[in-house]
Amino acid sequence: MTDWNFADVWETLAELIPDAPALVHGERHITWGEMDRRADALAKSLAATGVSRQDKVAHYLYNCPEYMESTFAILKAGLVPVNTNYRYGDDEIVYLWDNADAVAVVFHGVFADRVEALRPRVPKVKHWYWVDDGSGACPGWAVPYEEAVAGASQPPEPGQPAQPPEPAGSHFQPPWGRSGDDLMLLYTGGTTGMPKGVMWRQDDLFRRLNAGNLVKLPEDEGMEGIARTISGPGFVHIPACPLMHGTGSFTSLGVMDVGGCIVTLTSRRFDPVELLDVVDAEHVNTVAIVGDAFAKPILAALDAEPGRWHLSTLLAFISSGVMWSEQTKEGLLRHKPSLVLIDAFSSSEALGMGVSISSGTKAERTAHFTLGPDVKVIDPDTGKDIEPGSGEVGVLALGGRNPLGYYKDPAKSEATFKEIDGVRYSIPGDWATVEDDGEITLLGRGSVCINTGGEKVFPEEVEEVLKLHPAVRDAVAVGLDDERFVEVVAAVVELRPGAEATEEEIIEHVKGRLAGYKAPKRVRFVESIGRAPTGKVDYGRHRSDMASWAGRAAG
Repeated sequence: MTDWNFADVWETLAELIPDAPALVHGERHITWGEMDRRADALAKSLAATGVSRQDKVAHYLYNCPEYMESTFAILKAGLVPVNTNYRYGDDEIVYLWDNADAVAVVFHGVFADRVEALRPRVPKVKHWYWVDDGSGACPGWAVPYEEAVAGASQPPEPGQPAQPPEPAGSHFQPPWGRSGDDLMLLYTGGTTGMPKGVMWRQDDLFRRLNAGNLVKLPEDEGMEGIARTISGPGFVHIPACPLMHGTGSFTSLGVMDVGGCIVTLTSRRFDPVELLDVVDAEHVNTVAIVGDAFAKPILAALDAEPGRWHLSTLLAFISSGVMWSEQTKEGLLRHKPSLVLIDAFSSSEALGMGVSISSGTKAERTAHFTLGPDVKVIDPDTGKDIEPGSGEVGVLALGGRNPLGYYKDPAKSEATFKEIDGVRYSIPGDWATVEDDGEITLLGRGSVCINTGGEKVFPEEVEEVLKLHPAVRDAVAVGLDDERFVEVVAAVVELRPGAEATEEEIIEHVKGRLAGYKAPKRVRFVESIGRAPTGKVDYGRHRSDMASWAGRAAG
């Protein structure tokens, strides 16, 4: 049986289709052959720093060609890529890099001042690679990324004699080799708000992604199967959402596995007009988004200027990470009925739990999914299957190929990955009912996690920061329904006797300590939070009261 490693697959593709497009960003167009040569050079640079097998290398980048190119280099060197949410605050970044045991970081120049201030707090990180984005000069403690890839052998200029070709299979190989056991680490929000690293074996992740690909590689034929399957350029794909999130990363990995091209947008804030312009200009086939936070602005742009974009090559929108509304899907299909709208029900810990597909004149209703293979809905206490049509609520459990667990966190791993009747399941905590036909209606996470535009926000983390304000005695964070982002964070605040504070002051206080999306958009002041004698709080009541209060204020 083939033991799949992403670097091996991509090197094979670079030999098969060296002139096919691999990465596009504005005017920059990088072929598979060029990407392979540059990634080889960066892998050699990383190896020369004295790294060890499976050392961790963090990305601190906006979407750009260097993201996937350096991922290729990290995998070539037998190292482990680690994502960093660029919206995180200082403490969150320090926690992540320290928890991941990162020894190197690839970062955009715009983050140089922040990184310089954080360096004393992350002593494990020894090597820094600066990606020029026109924001300033490279600091003296970092290596310019382009210098690190400058050793890449270049094809001859027109009219110049060709250099002797390197022997087949001469790609960089680390002294410890590579295998399907090599890891990919994807950090995601944790139950206490601090991120946790989901550990995927490359072989398991490759097979999960391949199972969902529009073009599938034969899984037991190795590199010969790739050569038999791939004869030219693959799909052209835009991750409209960040590559540092699972939706952007995993969809892009899947496209690259079959020789596709990743197109990244040049704007650092989502612009639906830019997206649609690039879809037409670069003949894009698929776009990855995160629910209505992306889909509604796209629909609004199409409605505002009907006929501006031909979208002739666009085949599908792929959404994951947050539910996608039926009304928005219907609107997109009005503009192009042949589109396939894929609502993938997955998480960092469980890929392929379910899917909802809309096309033509029929938009699938919100939160309605067909279960994937190896998935069932169970009673969390007994482990027994929920009977279709029973009306009972259960949690989804995904068998088959799953992550190994959370990096350096056996307790959380044990809570999520459980063995039932001799089968290991991933149970991230998604609740659902099973209908008569076996399909499911997703109810959401059983916890009080707030999902804002695909970002997970955990109330406890926000509450602790709220209570650091000198005027605040107690506080609760809840989700408030939002048309675009599904939910936004809202805060219920009890002030200390005699203290005063404004809504704006509370919001700015949180923004100064956490990522902006974790800060409340609304603050409701109450006389008492009304905790139970045990100290517990009724989140459902507070969420309902907040919705009513916000509705009256808006009216």
